[in-house]
Amino acid sequence: MKIAVIGTGYVGLVTGTCFAETGNNVTCVDIDTQKVEKLSSGQITIFEPGLEKLFLRNQKEGRLHFTTSIEQAVENAKIIFLALPTPPGEDGSADLSYILNVAAHLGKILKSGDYKVIIDKSTVPVGTAEKVRNAVLSNAVQDLSASFDVVSNPEFLREGVAVEDFMKPDRVVIGTDSEAAKKIMNELYAPFVRQGNPIIFMDEKSAELTKYAANSFLAVKISFMNEIAQLCEKLGADVDMVRKGIGSDERIGKRFLFPGIGYGGSCFPKDVQALSKSSHEVKYDFKILDAVMEVNELQKLYLIPKIEKYFQGNLNGKHFAIWGLAFKPNTDDIREAPAFYMIDALLSKGATVSAFDPEAMPNSKQVLGDKIRFAENQYDALQKADALIIATEWNEFRTPDFDQLSGLLKNKVIFDGRNLFDLSSMEQLGYHYESVGRKIIG
Repeated sequence: MKIAVIGTGYVGLVTGTCFAETGNNVTCVDIDTQKVEKLSSGQITIFEPGLEKLFLRNQKEGRLHFTTSIEQAVENAKIIFLALPTPPGEDGSADLSYILNVAAHLGKILKSGDYKVIIDKSTVPVGTAEKVRNAVLSNAVQDLSASFDVVSNPEFLREGVAVEDFMKPDRVVIGTDSEAAKKIMNELYAPFVRQGNPIIFMDEKSAELTKYAANSFLAVKISFMNEIAQLCEKLGADVDMVRKGIGSDERIGKRFLFPGIGYGGSCFPKDVQALSKSSHEVKYDFKILDAVMEVNELQKLYLIPKIEKYFQGNLNGKHFAIWGLAFKPNTDDIREAPAFYMIDALLSKGATVSAFDPEAMPNSKQVLGDKIRFAENQYDALQKADALIIATEWNEFRTPDFDQLSGLLKNKVIFDGRNLFDLSSMEQLGYHYESVGRKIIG
């Protein structure tokens, strides 16, 4: 099939590349000329494990193309994916201007009788498919009413394992009432569900809500465990044991039960906020979501009171090493990353910071500039530091050289926001070690 993907951000680039991998001819569109030039010359613009190999292979095979021209991309395409940003507005609602502007443009260039399927791949509020259809029709220069269908096909990609998620999805959700669109979408996704995972057809509004409901439920699990972790500290329980105890219940499951310093990234914060806003618009008070957002905002700064208490309320002149800047491992995404909230808090209290992240340093430098020192490696960050703070659970941080670590830190003090280390090991090594939901060592 010939496919156009409008938008080459995280979702668009993964989507276009993976569809090309199954033999489709894909043209990706972006208004950023420099970005398109980079992609066309074989330079991938995001970090995602496994993506570059597929990206380069499909470019070489002539199945993956990039352009700044929507007209060129959609002229021969049967399928048009809208993979555009939907950033939160000041009131928390999703900004649909990018999507609706493109929909309006499509109305001006589509031709009557040349049937196409327009697919909302972006995370969008309930009712967006109808708005896209209306935007196309209201800007059409000819009668297009029977020449296109708008389908909701939300993505469920986890940064760090997005290629695997796309190529072997748990499920594919497709919102449409059109039999013609169902047939095309079923054919498009058939190679990805050969092991029997379902393609679930439903109406557009249900598909749109499914995406928000999924991410919001996962955010609920995370915030719930962070609340349990705080209760563990007050009661003298161990959150790791509680996590294992409840995670073995198949009704609950093991995933998303690890306590930490809050969730970040491009999806959970935005989607929970947008669903809450949508609920308020129809006069429904979604109390759980408001609580989840409040818990998560507080959790991002969870370690700061611990740090202040250890240093007797005075952080002025103290120097801290931070391991991890990305919101999660295996990505360079720093959006809503807890590390940045902690950095701002430390700097405001007169402290200085050195930081290291395996992939997120370039993005972090664009945001922080010279406010902190960016280290050459994880051990370089430790030089003359009064304590180490762990903000992201990268694998290379899990088994460090503790002899080297001890020799570089001014004090054997670690504040671990991701519970990377074993408590008994920290005790044997003579560290003062504070984590999340577990007893203090030292």
